This record gives sequence, C-alpha cells and structure tokens, in this order.
Amino acid sequence: MLYALLCYDSEDVVCSWSKEEDAAAMTKLALVEEKLKAQNRLGPVARLMPTTAATTLRKGRARWCSTGRSAETKEQLLGFFIVECANLDEAIDAAKDLARASSSNGCYEIRPLAVFRPGAIP
Repeated sequence: MLYALLCYDSEDVVCSWSKEEDAAAMTKLALVEEKLKAQNRLGPVARLMPTTAATTLRKGRARWCSTGRSAETKEQLLGFFIVECANLDEAIDAAKDLARASSSNGCYEIRPLAVFRPGAIP
C-alpha cells in the first residue's frame, strides 16, 4: 500500500533558516530517503513553495480565487513523501525516521492513498 507522509511545520520558522541550516536539514532527510530508496519503497518527494506563492480557488455560493495564504494556521503543509509500506506500522516507522531527521518541531501526517494513477511526468 502507498502512504503519503505529509510534513507540516511553521513556514515562518523553516523559511527563516539560513542556506546552511536548510542544507543541513535536507542532508539529514536525504539519509532517510536513501534508506527508503535502497528498499525500493520511495516514491515521489516534493517540497512545496511557501504559501505566499499559492493561489487558492474556492467554490461554493461565490467562487473566488486568492493569492497567498488562505488560512491562518500554526503549521502549513511544507512537503510530502510517497512511500510504499506493507502496513500502517511500517508507514509509522518511516514517518518516525523522517521526524528524527527533521530539524524542526512540526509533524508528519500519515495518510493511505486509496487511488494511484501514475502520471506522465517522469
């Protein structure tokens, strides 16, 4: 089963890191990625740009489109890992490894993927 490991943290904190601090954080996470890759369990990994670069389209009675952060929240979705795991316990272990490697105080949401359609982008 595929699981999305969603990384949430304070965008203000993470975006304030120096280039050196950011590189050190990415190096630690890369070690976990390499472990999962060696086990042939790592799928796409993405780091999202800040919410200030986002565009939000809402639908309902009045449809509207806005730029920038659309909700005032303590933590924002910063990125995700797609990991193949035999079960939830294995997904939790992968998330724990990522959390230990992380340089921040955020959290990882573990969500099973119900539908998987490979895209055309390599």
